[in-house]
Amino acid sequence: MILSDQFVVMSLVAISAGFLFSFFLVKVLAKVLDRFWKAFDRSSSNARRCSRFATFLLFSLSLSFLMPFAEISEKYITLWRQFLRIAVIIGLTGFSLSVILLFEEIMLKGFSMEHEDNLRSRKVHTQVSMLRKIVFLLVLLVSFFILLMSFEAFRRIGTALLASAGIAGLVIGVAAQKTLAAVLSGIQLAITQPVRIDDVVIVENEWGRIEELTITYIVIRTWDLRRLIVPTTYFLEKPFQNWTRVSADLMGTVFIYTDYSVPVDDLRQELNRIVSQRPEWNGKVVGMQVTDTNDRYMELRALVSASNSSKAWDLRCAVRENMIEYIRHNYPGSLPRTRVEVIEGTLANRSEEPDRKDQE
Repeated sequence: MILSDQFVVMSLVAISAGFLFSFFLVKVLAKVLDRFWKAFDRSSSNARRCSRFATFLLFSLSLSFLMPFAEISEKYITLWRQFLRIAVIIGLTGFSLSVILLFEEIMLKGFSMEHEDNLRSRKVHTQVSMLRKIVFLLVLLVSFFILLMSFEAFRRIGTALLASAGIAGLVIGVAAQKTLAAVLSGIQLAITQPVRIDDVVIVENEWGRIEELTITYIVIRTWDLRRLIVPTTYFLEKPFQNWTRVSADLMGTVFIYTDYSVPVDDLRQELNRIVSQRPEWNGKVVGMQVTDTNDRYMELRALVSASNSSKAWDLRCAVRENMIEYIRHNYPGSLPRTRVEVIEGTLANRSEEPDRKDQE
C-alpha cells in the first residue's frame, strides 16, 4: 500500500505537535511535584521511568485528540485509531506500574532495614511489598483484557464468554484451586503478618531469614546461604517458629555437664566476667543454674541474651568455649567422669546395682 503525501505530512505534523505538547506537560508536572512534594526525587530510577511512560501516554493521547482535525481519509483514520488505542493502553499500564513503584519507594524511604530494632520497618516493608505485588497483578490482568477487547474479533469472543461466565468461572475455579488458595493465603499473610521480611524462622528444622515474600511463595535464606522455597499456604496450615515476631532480642542457652565437686558460684562469676567482655551481649540477661542431676553428672544451664539471633549464636559459642577452658584449667577433676570401685577383685560401676545372682 502506498501512503499519500497528505497522510505522511499530516501524520508528521500531528506527531510533532503531540510530542511537544506531551513533553511540555510532563516537565510542568515534574516542576509542580518538585515544589509541593518534597519526597519526590526526580533522580531515582522509578521517577525517570514514570516520566518516560507519562510522556508516552500524553503523546498517545495528544495524537488521539489531534488526528480527527487532520484531513486524512477514513481508511487511514481507522488504522491510526486502532494503533493509538493500543498505544494508550500500553502507556497507561506502564505509567500505572511506574507510579506504584514510585509510591512504594517514597513510602519506604523513612523505614530503614539496617537498624537492629527494625520491627516497625519490617512490618511496613512486608505490607507495602505484598500490596504492591497484588496491585501489580490486578493492573496487568485488567490491562491485558482491555487490550484484547480493543480488537473486534476478541470482543466477540469476550461477549460469548461473559454469557457463560458462571460455567467458565466454576471450571477455572476447580482447575486452579491450589493457585487461588496460594494467592488468597498471600493476601492473608500480608494482612495478618505471621511472618515479615527479615524475620528469623525455623521451618522444616531449617534456620533462616525471610528474604522475599510473594503472593504464592516465600523465599527463606538459610544460614549457609541456601534458599528454601515454601508456599504461602504452609505458614497458615503448619506450625513454625518465628524468633523475631515481637522483638529481635533472643535468649541463648548453653548447657555444661560437670562433676558434683565443681563450685557453681565460681562458675557463675566466671560467666559474668566472660559475658561482660563480649560485644554480642546486650546487657540484659546473664545467669547460671543447676537444671538437672543424675548418678554421673549435674547439668548447668548458662542463660545469656543478645540483640538478634546471629549475635546470640556467636555469644553462645563464645560462652561454651570459655567455660570449658576455665573448668579444664582450674577444676580438671570436676569434668564428667564415671566412678568405679573394686569389689572382691572385680571392677564394678557404682552407678549400677550388683547382680542379684552374684549376691546369692
